[in-house]
Amino acid sequence: MSLIMKFSVLQILGLLILDGLLHCQGLARHTFVVKDVPYTRLCSTKNILTVNGQFPGPTLHVNKGDTIVVDVLNKGNYNITIHWHGVKQPRYPWSDGPEYITQCPIQPGQKFSQKIIFSSEEGTLWWHAHSDWTRATVYGAIIIHPKKGTSYPFPKPHAEVPIILGEWWKKDIMELYNEFRESGGDPNVSDAYTINGQPGDLYPCSKSETFKLMVDYGKTYLLRIINAALQDILFFAIAKHNITVVGTDASYTKPLKTDYIAISPGQTIDVLLETNQALGDYYMAAKVYSSANGVLYDNTTTTAIVHYNQNYNASSRPQLPNLPSYNDTNASANFTGSLRSLADDNHPVHVPLNISTQLMFTVSVNTFPCSTNSCQGPNGSRLAASVNNISFELPSIDILQAYYNHISGVYGDQFPSFPPFIFNFTAEDLPLALETPKRGTEVKVLEYNSTVELVLQGTNLAAGTDHPIHIHGYSFYVVGWGFGNFDKDKDPLGYNLVDPPLQNTIAVPKNGWATIRFKADNPGVWFMHCHLERHLSWGMDMTFIVKNGSNPEAQLLPPPSDLPPC
Repeated sequence: MSLIMKFSVLQILGLLILDGLLHCQGLARHTFVVKDVPYTRLCSTKNILTVNGQFPGPTLHVNKGDTIVVDVLNKGNYNITIHWHGVKQPRYPWSDGPEYITQCPIQPGQKFSQKIIFSSEEGTLWWHAHSDWTRATVYGAIIIHPKKGTSYPFPKPHAEVPIILGEWWKKDIMELYNEFRESGGDPNVSDAYTINGQPGDLYPCSKSETFKLMVDYGKTYLLRIINAALQDILFFAIAKHNITVVGTDASYTKPLKTDYIAISPGQTIDVLLETNQALGDYYMAAKVYSSANGVLYDNTTTTAIVHYNQNYNASSRPQLPNLPSYNDTNASANFTGSLRSLADDNHPVHVPLNISTQLMFTVSVNTFPCSTNSCQGPNGSRLAASVNNISFELPSIDILQAYYNHISGVYGDQFPSFPPFIFNFTAEDLPLALETPKRGTEVKVLEYNSTVELVLQGTNLAAGTDHPIHIHGYSFYVVGWGFGNFDKDKDPLGYNLVDPPLQNTIAVPKNGWATIRFKADNPGVWFMHCHLERHLSWGMDMTFIVKNGSNPEAQLLPPPSDLPPC
């Protein structure tokens, strides 16, 4: 018998044992049927891709440390994958979801049973499609309750409500995606933003379906806010009400009282709302934060209504909250920079102090030359994006399968630890020659248990703007941020190593930098990318491979038996 046949037999036996254990354990199972369903918004009807016919999709409720199985059946017309955003999936990237990174997509008519392993997360996360732009409508909340017998680090709220912010296009999203890819320019802006799937009563044909949060006077409500928008960071506020931030990305924070939040795509923020105002109706609202010069944006506002249940004479229209200006970079960065970990005796933080792996990645919008200058980017070019001057290209089979099965030629392992070109990254005028990146599928290999510091540096190449960077498989401490070029001698002196926030998504400010730290203790293949979908499609993404440790408990688990074929 050949080594390959022996390996396959052993692998199959292991999977049969694993499947048997799953059934014996009685893990909670959920079914996600991905299918097209007609939905009406903004006076017109179109088919959208949904899970179980719902938009937004179903909310998953789990307790901290649970493991569940979600059977995903693709009854749609496009390839699909589902990502469990912020779930670290210890040693089990097989169900993480990004197409051609940890799996090949689930083809129409096929299914995949995804095991989701929760560990230290507690609070709010979400799930969404991770193939092309299908996540425009394929998403939903994940609520991770404390373990039985434990409680929140704040008084128990009267009620808990997911508030999911999104975008809506009148046109079919895959048509828009294909046009975007062909044109080489910026995508069409959305026709509306949404709160829990509804645009709100400032848009035509939307008033009767506006989401209403029914509240009683004198209570506290936990709002679990998720930014599921495809392309935009959003400002959010509630008229006449302050809110208190108590968590972000399934990690608790020190209470932060504020009159608005800035929330990036991919990010979750938990806030407490005290219903202490005069009886009436009040708008909660969200609108864009867009910092790039010359880039079109959706200049509309989505609303929902906070409705006090007691009797009163309602005014004709609720008052709108005061939200920062669409291009108020300071408002966005200052809010994000104000978050702090809870960091008390019951919630210690473990910020890596002795760094073994120092990294610096530039995140840039770039351009590629276009034949006869026929594309819609600057000067007829094709817009692109990169990390350390490499514009990422998806392989034909997933990187995880290639890594696990030692298949050569799928990816390279020479992703640079530092920018290949050093220049004034945030200068107003930069040479056009710097705008063209390399294309490639390179990964950065990390030793198991290495302590990593990664400086994310924004640049002003084709367009300076914010970049909400998300890393799969990990949460990380945001120990510092600032505007301009990172100064390796001065800026680390201001790091917060006491109570930095623990996040899975961080907005690198326009023409600025952010420093994160994490311990590479989760072996496997893990994607890192900008969560603005246009930047991801242009190539602002890369992949980490974290090697196995020496102990069996520190090694990658085997793949499931029903992994989708390539």
